[in-house]
Amino acid sequence: MTGPNGPGGRVPAGSPDGDGAEWDDELLADLGRLVDTLDPPPEDLVDRVQFAIALENLDFEVARWERADALTGVRGNDQGTITFTVSDLTVMINLTRVGQRHRIDGWLVPAGEHGVEVRVAEHGSSVTRSDEGGRFVLDNVPCGVTQIVVTVGTPDACRRVVTPAVVL
Repeated sequence: MTGPNGPGGRVPAGSPDGDGAEWDDELLADLGRLVDTLDPPPEDLVDRVQFAIALENLDFEVARWERADALTGVRGNDQGTITFTVSDLTVMINLTRVGQRHRIDGWLVPAGEHGVEVRVAEHGSSVTRSDEGGRFVLDNVPCGVTQIVVTVGTPDACRRVVTPAVVL
């Protein structure tokens, strides 16, 4: 029970009547229980993190999430646009929900023929190439934690960029 002097009527930390260590521990434990109750971590958080870092070759540049139109397509809506950037490369994708799957229309800037891999946790990868204008399309992409890997250049001298994981 919390009283005027803290939980159980004990004196709070820093007061002249006690060191308050027990009160601090109890307060932190109560706060932890409150956070776990009101905003628990997603059940699949560990799986998402493992998926995001499970790339065979860790020689990647990581793009940052630049813009998402009202987070559409990311939290269960039917469509939306997401833009990722890293130094001189921009990856823009438009998501369209088709039944239980997605169609991804994408554009790369600077334009050119680049390798594009869409990784979906527990579903493997789909691979395509962008055309000379930087456009690519992938149909039938399953729902789940998803990353896009773009390979720019030749196999001998390539640069690989990966987007943050998003939930489709």
